[in-house]
Amino acid sequence: MKLETLVLILVCVIAGMVATFWLTAMLLAAFQVPFAALALLPAALVGYILYRVIAERVGNAEEDHYDGMNH
Repeated sequence: MKLETLVLILVCVIAGMVATFWLTAMLLAAFQVPFAALALLPAALVGYILYRVIAERVGNAEEDHYDGMNH
């Protein structure tokens, strides 16, 4: 991977994190939610991503390399 591509990916990820944090802070301030609730958004996002990864791995027949083997 070229250095320029890696830097572009890092800049995009960091910009996305900053934008998400800023938007979440604005929403929490608008609704007067405690600042500790800010941790719920990333936790929910990680949970959703884990759910999608596990659902994809379990439901994909191509991932089951050893199902048809005789032991």
